[in-house]
Amino acid sequence: MSKIAEKKSWLQLVCSATKKYHEEIEAQMESAGSLSITWQDAKDEPVLEPLPGETPLWNNLVITALFEAETDLSSLTKQLNTNQSKWEITSIHTEVVANQDWERVWMKDFHPMCFGDNLWIIPSTTEPLDIAKIQNNSNNPTSIILDPGLAFGTGTHPTTALCLEWLDQNPPKDLSVVDYGCGSGILAVAAAKLGATHIIATDIDPQALTATKENTRRNQIALDKIPCYLPEGCPVEAVDLVLANILCGPLVELYPRLSALVKPNGRIVISGLLEKQKEDIIEKYSVDFSNFEVKQLGDWVRVSATKNSN
Repeated sequence: MSKIAEKKSWLQLVCSATKKYHEEIEAQMESAGSLSITWQDAKDEPVLEPLPGETPLWNNLVITALFEAETDLSSLTKQLNTNQSKWEITSIHTEVVANQDWERVWMKDFHPMCFGDNLWIIPSTTEPLDIAKIQNNSNNPTSIILDPGLAFGTGTHPTTALCLEWLDQNPPKDLSVVDYGCGSGILAVAAAKLGATHIIATDIDPQALTATKENTRRNQIALDKIPCYLPEGCPVEAVDLVLANILCGPLVELYPRLSALVKPNGRIVISGLLEKQKEDIIEKYSVDFSNFEVKQLGDWVRVSATKNSN
């Protein structure tokens, strides 16, 4: 890459408005030559679990359009200002954005973290000396070097943290494991480091499977120990432990498949649930499971249970 390309900057226009007229606003942005348009929540209003094919929007939006640095935005800003009241626009401004490796910028705030007593997640950007300090100052630590890439799962979200804590407290030594919805592969790799004999990782996102393979290599684990599959190609033989850190809707829908993957007397660990959703999951899974345990962290919960033997 040339030095000019490395220093390239961009121009972006940021517009705060209600969702009622977002299509009109975006049409103007597209006509002006926008390279991308993104939406953000302007008032901390959660949107959870859209139905397939839906793109739900918040009532109050921050709409950001990205342009080449040399783009003349005078006509666009004039049009938006002219229709400001009609389109319920509350603010408009432009700004220059320096080019960055956007996939890596957030990594500066991702630090080594301990889950349970001895399970450490360490960013791949951590200096070797700092890794050595963690290993020397901990009691027989299990360390996982992680680069999430574009896939979900760093341990910073409560749902992942709850699963990692469970694995630390219940090491799957000599067990077979399925990580259903593997994301970055963080749970699959943790299971391997904690003694699982064979782990299957599956996700609907091919990018997640790529991230899982890379993190498997990064932790010096043989790739054939954690084979990765899209769900339609995933083996169906039952295992000792199923980890499913996904959302409530899919967990309900996938109940027959997930239940079939657990051996009699095997365990399932379910996360990705809000506290208000736990009763729905327990009711659904109680057909085949018992000995439910619930752990809450913030608004999120983890549910674990044992597969009935008959």
